[in-house]
Amino acid sequence: MARPIARLGMGIRIGISCAVLAGCAQTMPPAPAPAVAMPAGWAPGETAYGSQGLDPAWWNRFGSAELARLVRQGQASNLELAAALSRVRQAEAQARIAGVALLPTVDFGGGADRELLIGSGSSGMSASAQLQVAYEVDFWGKNKAGVAAAAAALDANREDRQTVALTVTSAIVSTYLQVLSLRDRLEAARAHVANAEHVLVLVKAQKSAGSASPLDLARQRSVVAGQKAAIPDLQQQAREAQSALAILLGRAPQSFKVGDQGLETIDLPDVTAGLPSDLLARRPDIRRAEANLAEADANVAVARAALFPNIRLTGALGAQSSALLSLLNAPNLLANVSASVLVPIFDAGRLKTERDLAIARKQELVQVYRAAVIGALAEVGIVLGQIRSLDEQSRLKKVELEETRLAFDLSEIRYKVGAEDLMTVLDTQRALADVQNELGILKLKRLQATVSLFKALGGGWHADAPAGAVVTAK
Repeated sequence: MARPIARLGMGIRIGISCAVLAGCAQTMPPAPAPAVAMPAGWAPGETAYGSQGLDPAWWNRFGSAELARLVRQGQASNLELAAALSRVRQAEAQARIAGVALLPTVDFGGGADRELLIGSGSSGMSASAQLQVAYEVDFWGKNKAGVAAAAAALDANREDRQTVALTVTSAIVSTYLQVLSLRDRLEAARAHVANAEHVLVLVKAQKSAGSASPLDLARQRSVVAGQKAAIPDLQQQAREAQSALAILLGRAPQSFKVGDQGLETIDLPDVTAGLPSDLLARRPDIRRAEANLAEADANVAVARAALFPNIRLTGALGAQSSALLSLLNAPNLLANVSASVLVPIFDAGRLKTERDLAIARKQELVQVYRAAVIGALAEVGIVLGQIRSLDEQSRLKKVELEETRLAFDLSEIRYKVGAEDLMTVLDTQRALADVQNELGILKLKRLQATVSLFKALGGGWHADAPAGAVVTAK
């Protein structure tokens, strides 16, 4: 009688020790979130509005129905987006697989034997069936932590898909603007050719009148040829940009064509002063870094729990009979309930090393998260600086264009009356073409910088949103 009592006492001590260890494992405080010093905004001294008025369909602010239609097509048919969606579905399946560990497993087995005697005697038959249930007690929270890690991985894949979607949408808008810009430049190049040919007519008339030399005529013919030579290159650039846009839409370039319009049909979205830095919380790459950090935190809990014993409860219910028809008779039923504890004793430090590896991985992701936030802040600051610079360049270039056009008109008039030589006309003509081309490039850069700002902030915003809390600098 003493031996069973001693075993019972040992079982009680083991149970108390397990409960204490379980309490220690499950009450450990979560790791604090990594702190990153955030500025209040990107324009010190200006009033910032809150981030409540988010605008997910930010491309509509360019005022183009065709652009909105192309974005919808791209979001539905882009191949990179389709692949990202498949990765999300894989992560969903992994999350469901991880959740199975919290549930018991049930197995059923059965069999039948028949004895055939050679010679005299009678044959015999026996059958058996067994239903087995097994369940692992999640004393240390390992299975729950595994489920949490899988859920965080799912969140990370969803944010990764959002990153792909934002990148693809930005590329569609930017490439579409490039196509329209190249059409404007082609139209301007053809206008330059017409202008040069008009001057060529004047030079021929002056030569016939003896006021112009063959050298003047050759120079103007050279200008006309040079202006015409620029057109094929622009046409090829337009074809390449349109093909790139078709690929982004998941379509064959040969059957794709953009409508006949230019950048004059595009609205330039306003950039409100004092954008709050909390808009960055929407960026999918930052939210993905947060999800990766949560997954690493859960993996640390899994690795820590692996150092503790595994406790499994099993039960079996079965039947045995020598006659198939009496398989489930009560006298033949068998039942068995058991519990087992598997305690790691020696594994050459593998479990502890795996825990240290999980902790180091988490520490790495903390720094990755901080780098992502700081990089996002720098990206937005750079883009806003580009927008300010491009606005100032465009303002000055428009003034230069007005003066250059006036200079060309005056030089042409003076050349007609013989008060100016051809070189002056050629110089002002060349300057006018250069300034118009540069202004078109600046317009495209300004629009694409706005697209980059939308991308850097994780989407659009409403400028008339009510004021809200702004992240303060730490």
